[in-house]
Amino acid sequence: MTLNLSNPKAVRTSGGMGKMLLLVLICVAWIMPGLVGHEPWKPDEAYSFGLVNHIIKTGDWVVPTLAGEPFMEKPPLFYMTAAVFARLFSAWLPAHDAARLASGFYMALTLLFAGLAGRELYGKGKGIHTALALIGCLGLLLRAHELITDLSLLSGIAIALYGLALSLRRHILGGVLLGTGVGIGFMSKGLIGPGMIGIIAVVLPALFKPWRNLKYLATLATAFLAVLPWITIWPYALYQHSPKLFMDWFWVNNLGRFFGFTDLGPDSETATYLRILPWFAWPALPLAIWTLWSGRKGLFTRPEIHFPLTVFVVMFAVLSSASDAREVYALPMLLPLAYLAAASVDTLRRGASNALYWFGVMGFIFFAGIIWFYWIAMTLGMPAELSAHIRHLHPDYSAVFNRTAFVLALLYTAGWAVLVFSLKRSKGRPIIVWALGMTMVWGLLMTLFIGLFDSAASYRSTMMSLSRAIPSRYNCMSSHSLGESQRAMLEYYANVLTQRVETGKGAACNLALIQGDTETEAAGLGPEWKKIWEGRRTSDKAERYQLFQRKDAAR
Repeated sequence: MTLNLSNPKAVRTSGGMGKMLLLVLICVAWIMPGLVGHEPWKPDEAYSFGLVNHIIKTGDWVVPTLAGEPFMEKPPLFYMTAAVFARLFSAWLPAHDAARLASGFYMALTLLFAGLAGRELYGKGKGIHTALALIGCLGLLLRAHELITDLSLLSGIAIALYGLALSLRRHILGGVLLGTGVGIGFMSKGLIGPGMIGIIAVVLPALFKPWRNLKYLATLATAFLAVLPWITIWPYALYQHSPKLFMDWFWVNNLGRFFGFTDLGPDSETATYLRILPWFAWPALPLAIWTLWSGRKGLFTRPEIHFPLTVFVVMFAVLSSASDAREVYALPMLLPLAYLAAASVDTLRRGASNALYWFGVMGFIFFAGIIWFYWIAMTLGMPAELSAHIRHLHPDYSAVFNRTAFVLALLYTAGWAVLVFSLKRSKGRPIIVWALGMTMVWGLLMTLFIGLFDSAASYRSTMMSLSRAIPSRYNCMSSHSLGESQRAMLEYYANVLTQRVETGKGAACNLALIQGDTETEAAGLGPEWKKIWEGRRTSDKAERYQLFQRKDAAR
């Protein structure tokens, strides 16, 4: 079968398919690097995999468990998904690599539904620009490839927002997607996602006439029915298992964490998200601001303008009012900014478009050159001064030439150059060049430097060294100030569950593991204890581990 290129419709169809295939290729090239080939990295991946490891070993998905203790911070959807991937690919990949494929799965869903929302709001072609605008955001790059539950939350919110955007045209299907997305968000991180979407769903008809009709009410009613299984099955199973654990999850880790009446999570600083967004959401943020400025006269009548603005404002207000804040919590705000950035393609002035394009080209040429320069120093030893400096910072890592990684890195570099300089006068050049640039940089880092990063950010060598020092005979091991990530990795690498003194356990144990610079007396250990091992991660001067054995147990 051949296309009749003399037919304009056939030409458009062929061009559209080509663009879609190119988008898929870019998405795959952006998503895949870093998903496999390294150990769980500190801090978030390490404790997240501890929760996944429990499901893999026991099949228990009702009570999230970390190193033998209930961990009620988040519902288990992401950990369950990762456990499924770990089992499916167990014959080909280590458990932690296979589990991390769940991150790629959820990021693929996020890009898909973000693109669908962009197409729904702005028309054909804008879905591609929306997905590329999201890929180009600086703040998404590292987090999108980590084993963290924030990615399934992001997917859920992307699905829910597409449902809202679709509801103006197809209210029933929009309601199904809205409810499903809210349910995925709920099962990922509890009430924060549904809370933000719920406020958005109420604010839209309150402020803007296009949403004030019976069809929108039908959307919300359908969404309520669609979300019911998501918000009832696991909470009911958890409550049946333990009402105490249910209240620990609902009251302490949801309401308490948000309002601050429990001492959980990092403290929120004034204007945290206002400070990070200029770099975190670059280059979507300036493009989104331009779209809002150019479309300001239609703010109350044009859903493609007031919908993403409302989403962003509500998310910003809710997250800023929480008692704790981290940059990873800002991920959902990238979605409305990507929508608005895609809309700027048709309105951005030529001078601004060219400036952003060439700034991206020059910037990524510079970063690619730096990455290759450091790789030459690390692998080939030239220049000698830089090579010596790298060895000093990472004494445990010995660089070797990897032909496959080298070829892949060349392909990323060459592919970026060919695609970028073939854009010519494309209207979407600023968005495309940043998406391609971020893909290239990430591809280079995850092919040329993944071994170095793994040496610096994993616990494997430390925990294996500790494992070899553990006596063959002991009754149990207590732990003092041992973090969540460390306990998870100790179980994974050494199959050791510690009894934490912070929970009132471990008094009868004849082994004690201490994290930090604490000496034996400060940790409550008397003269009957002797140190039998000490270690740390060479790239982290703050983390020091000491293993003690009760003297009478050594006899």
